[in-house]
Amino acid sequence: MFFLYATCSKFMCLLLKICLVFHIQSCKIYKNFTNLYKIVMAYFLKLEHQIIIENMLLVGPGSLTVSLITAFFVSIVFTLQIAKEFLYLNASSLIGSILTISFIRELSPVLTSVIIIGRIGSCFTAELATMKVTEQIDALYLLSTDPLWYLVFPRVIACVFMLPMLSFLSFVTSIASSAFICFILYSVDPLIFLSSSFSSLLFSDIVKSFLKTVIFGFTIAFTSCYWGLLAKGGAKGVGKFTTTSVVTSLLLIFILDFILSYYMFDKLDSSIKNL
Repeated sequence: MFFLYATCSKFMCLLLKICLVFHIQSCKIYKNFTNLYKIVMAYFLKLEHQIIIENMLLVGPGSLTVSLITAFFVSIVFTLQIAKEFLYLNASSLIGSILTISFIRELSPVLTSVIIIGRIGSCFTAELATMKVTEQIDALYLLSTDPLWYLVFPRVIACVFMLPMLSFLSFVTSIASSAFICFILYSVDPLIFLSSSFSSLLFSDIVKSFLKTVIFGFTIAFTSCYWGLLAKGGAKGVGKFTTTSVVTSLLLIFILDFILSYYMFDKLDSSIKNL
């Protein structure tokens, strides 16, 4: 009886020690998490929210019309080349799925990124380059304002948030215009087209496309701001660095597209095998 009592006492002591250690570690983790949260919020509150909103409006609604018009006509041209070949093979039920896979994985993210580079990336670089050559950046330092927080990060955040939305709207426009042109020119039933499209559209494809556009948005904004802050040489330098920024951004997008597509989609099974 005494042995049982002693064993129970030791077990209870051990359990209390474990609980005490767990409580101490939990308190440390909570304290570290709280400190991290305070640091993150402190940095976030330093951001100029009004500038972020202005850049979001510039990148998003300001580029929406161009993105949708471009997606409409590019998807029509792409559909013209794809549809007739599949109709020749008597595989009209595969047209929608092939186009959907092409749009969601490649065309919509890349095409939207190219538009943003031409319209927004060049604007960012030219604006920052002009500020640099006119010494407005130096004036920010004199005012104890960090150019990264005031000029760069709002533009990066705007591109990271708005590019995925533009890409998704571009994808929807591409599918709608493809279904329309297939019905008008090749008499493909829109219900068959859309059924084939939705059957091949996977949630993982949407997530990976979203991730791809987030990376593209960060790359475009960072590259554009980087070259803008390096500018020198007056008005001629502004034009030179803007051109360099656009070319560099395009090359980076194409290279990243290959790398991301290889690691995201190379191991996937066929999306049309069950159609």
